[in-house]
This record gives sequence, C-alpha cells and structure tokens, in this order.
Amino acid sequence: MPDLSIQTFLPQVKKYLQAARPLNIPNWLPDKAFTIEALAQGEYNMNFLIQQDEISWVLRCNTGSQIGLTKQEQIAYEYQTLVLLEPAEIAPIPYFLDNSFRFLPYGILGMSYLAGEKLDYQRDLEDAARLMAKYHQLEVSQEAVHLIREDHPLSLTFERCQRMMQVYLDSDLAEPNIKAYLQEVRAWANEARHKEEYYIHDPWNGIINTEVNNTNWIVDRQAKTFHLVDWEKPLWGDPSQDLSHFRVPTTTLWKTNYRMSEEDKSKMMRAYQEEISDPHLRNTINERTRLRDPFNCLRGVSWCAMAWVQYRMGDHLLKNPDTFRKLSLYVDINFLRSLFDPYLTSKDWVT
Repeated sequence: MPDLSIQTFLPQVKKYLQAARPLNIPNWLPDKAFTIEALAQGEYNMNFLIQQDEISWVLRCNTGSQIGLTKQEQIAYEYQTLVLLEPAEIAPIPYFLDNSFRFLPYGILGMSYLAGEKLDYQRDLEDAARLMAKYHQLEVSQEAVHLIREDHPLSLTFERCQRMMQVYLDSDLAEPNIKAYLQEVRAWANEARHKEEYYIHDPWNGIINTEVNNTNWIVDRQAKTFHLVDWEKPLWGDPSQDLSHFRVPTTTLWKTNYRMSEEDKSKMMRAYQEEISDPHLRNTINERTRLRDPFNCLRGVSWCAMAWVQYRMGDHLLKNPDTFRKLSLYVDINFLRSLFDPYLTSKDWVT
C-alpha cells in the first residue's frame, strides 16, 4: 500500500476545489484565487487550511474509520455530529459534506477554521473540564441522534480492544514477554468488565467525544475561547468516558511528557462538577470515571500495539515518524506494568 502524505496530497485538494466548487462557505468565491496549506495530519484524516483574502476555512479529508463505518458513512457521521454541536459553539461550524467520491476517493468535510494553540495540561485542565460539561449536558432530540449507543460501555471498549490487540498477538513481530503480559491484562479486563452494571443500572447519557487528546483542543488565549475540533468517533454514552480518557496516562503522554497527578485530577473533576446542573451526575461522576480508567488505558495500549505492527508491516496508510516513536513506548513492558499492575493486584476489580 503506498504511503499517503498530507504534503503530497496538496495538488489533489486543489484540483478537488476547482472541480467540486463548494458553495456553502460564507463569502467564499470559487472562481477567485485561493491558497492551500497543510494544517494537520492524524492517523485517519488530513486537514487543509483554505484561504482567500480574509476568509479561512478547513477542508478535512477522511481516509478510514476507527468505528467500523464505511468511508462514505464515516465522514457523514462526523458532519452530522458537528450539526448537533453547533448551538453549543464548542466545535467547528460545518459548511458542507461531500461523500460522493466523485472527485476524490475519500470523504470530504468543509468546516470553519479555529485559530489558536493546543491545550496545555498544566494551564487548561479546568477550562477543558468546563467545556466537556457543556456539551455533555447539551439537550438534543434522541430521535435525531445518529450516534452509536454505548449501551454496554466497558464491554464495548473491551471488544474493540480485543480486536486491535489481536493484531499484535498474532504477529510474528510480537515480543514474547509483552505478548504474555497483554494476554494477562486482557484476561483481567474480560473479568473486570462486569463493573459496567453500574452504568446499565444508573444510566446518564449524552454526546461524548471519546478523543479528547490535547492536540484536539484549540485554545485562543487572547480571545479566551476553547474549542474541541476532532469529532471523528463520538458516541451517545456516559460522560465519564471523556473525563477518564482526558486524564489517563495513555492520553496525556501521547503528545507530551505529562502524567496527571492526583491533585490535578481532583482539580479537573471539581471544575467539571461545578458546571453540572444534575445533582445525581455531580455526585456520581467520580465513581463513574474511576471505573473507566483501566479500560481507557487498555484502549490506548491496544490501538498502539495494533498500529505498531501496521507501521512495521507498511500497512498503515498515513504515517508519522513521531507517532511510531510513541507507539514503541506504549508497547514497552515497563510502561505497560506501570499502567496495569495496580489493577491486576486489586481485589476490588474482580469482585
């Protein structure tokens, strides 16, 4: 499979705009000169900044799905989510959706450009918590919600982890000691997922992002605004998913060297609780989030183990050298033990 690079894809984006001539961008004139700049590349998306005089917007090109959707479905899923979020003013404004594949073999989404910098964990914990509280409480018609339901949250995470982890376990590249430890962790998680009865018997659902990495936040310090920009795989589920994912080491260490202290976790959770109007959610969110933490660690490790094999085999469409270095850390035995040994030895998780 040939490598796909955001830089080498620039000419195709220009041809796309010239041929598709999108018209739903405010004040955009398709016949007038414009510039294209590579903005950001993820594992399944490429983002381009389109500028014409004072007008700036983002063209997002999707290359795959992490939630089992077709390429045509995936980009529509994200577009529909941005439509739901628009009243909250916490995400990019969606301009247009193109999943026709008429001009490009990938799904295309046009959306507003949000200037700023990525989140700084040591400065922005409380503001991030407040923003999560805002969209978690966003009232939407359940009949209109297209989002995948997270009915059995820990099992859903476990089953996805199992599929991803199996790529590593089946690979000839797998290191025997890491393979054995991952099998031990998987067996533990299979037993521990019965804790999801908590969520089943006491549901509190809303829009959850599931990908609250620091690079997916845009902070404009001058304007004092916060936005969350990556809505690739949101769900309809318990708010604890985002809070847990935001604070676990597999998330914070992904693009930084920061590991959240217990004091920082408490500060983040207090800021969230202060913004929650429902007293029951406010009083139970700490326990809801605690139960999520090991499964979010497992999710991060399982994806990294799978991607590590795909990178080594040349099977990953989008490649990033910084990503591969981090993947190698996440399949290090000492790192794995630092994450999971406390859970494997705790009786609380198997009773």
